[in-house]
Amino acid sequence: MQLQNITQQVIEIAKQAGDFIRQERKAFDPDKIEYKGLNDMVSYVDQTAERIIVEGLKKVLPESGFITEEKTTTIVGDRYNWIIDPLDGTTNFIHGLPAYSVSIALKEYDELVAGVVYEINQDECFYAWKDAPAYLNGREIHVSKNTTVSTSLIATGFPYYDFTKQAQYIELFTELMKSSHGLRRIGSAAVDLVYTACGRFDAFYEYNLNAWDVAAGIVIVKQAGGDVVNFKGGSEVLETRELLASNGIITGEMLTAIQKYFK
Repeated sequence: MQLQNITQQVIEIAKQAGDFIRQERKAFDPDKIEYKGLNDMVSYVDQTAERIIVEGLKKVLPESGFITEEKTTTIVGDRYNWIIDPLDGTTNFIHGLPAYSVSIALKEYDELVAGVVYEINQDECFYAWKDAPAYLNGREIHVSKNTTVSTSLIATGFPYYDFTKQAQYIELFTELMKSSHGLRRIGSAAVDLVYTACGRFDAFYEYNLNAWDVAAGIVIVKQAGGDVVNFKGGSEVLETRELLASNGIITGEMLTAIQKYFK
């Protein structure tokens, strides 16, 4: 399988969906949003963008299946499955706040082998495939070289419907806020990951994440030279729904802080 060629095709599909999202934002009516759960919003834009992506990807790998946020298809592949978030950062989109993104990953059996994240507002396309570098708009990218949390800028995400771990989350947030250059909350886990991959952030952590939020970004961070682990330091990130991505240098220090509050 030619992963480079497949990734280039996925880039075009992600941009096509991104162009649709960009145009719809100009005249978007907030009254058209629906609620899947507490603070879990969706609109026709998410759903239509997902259909655009799915139809495009069917032509790239006809035998593949899909794991999608909006469930516009339920086809499951034996070997290949696409993991898709058509609009990561829906809340930002609805309120007219950058950033939001298209996120597409390819999974072969149990291994993530390619990922594309297209940040629509900045027209920045991040991508990577197995055994190759990571790229931003054709330029090779790498994680940062910061050696300590004290000199790092860290990204995170706030819980918006599952508040069972809110207390320890706030305690961890407070500790890292005091011991780093600062914390940022972008509102799109896919963007947080690719910003870590290109060195804008030195680390990103969050819990209660879905596969479509992070699958593509995981590939890109790893191929950019970074670490992606769960809160115990293990590799089972999609299964545990806990994620720490870092430049690899500060992974241990970040885990020490996280494990004080997340046992």
